[in-house]
Amino acid sequence: MRGQAAARRTLEAGLQAAHGLTVVGYEALLLLSEAPERALRRIDLARGLGLTASGVTRLLDGLERAGLVEKRTCSEDARVTYAVLTDAGAERLERASCSHVGSVRALFEERYTDEELETLAELLGRLPE
Repeated sequence: MRGQAAARRTLEAGLQAAHGLTVVGYEALLLLSEAPERALRRIDLARGLGLTASGVTRLLDGLERAGLVEKRTCSEDARVTYAVLTDAGAERLERASCSHVGSVRALFEERYTDEELETLAELLGRLPE
């Protein structure tokens, strides 16, 4: 757990400095980009990120202020709201993805051989999603 926390801090610092995103913010944009119509119910986004309803609200408030996501209400049920990735959010995600993936790769390649990385990937692949 300490290793995961240290890796996350390192990756977070890079994302913040280069793109103004937290790791969770990046993950939120990524989940929205993969969703149909680039939209998810806020509760589904919270589950996907492992956040509480209030946690996802705080996250989305910041992303909305930055113009990266917007709220959309459900036409069938006014109690349901969606988080929708904006064009600006998709552009920020695209720019951040190149450097973030490179940072993740460098973090692991500096510490492990190719064979160790293959073993690590296989072992981690056994964990539940």
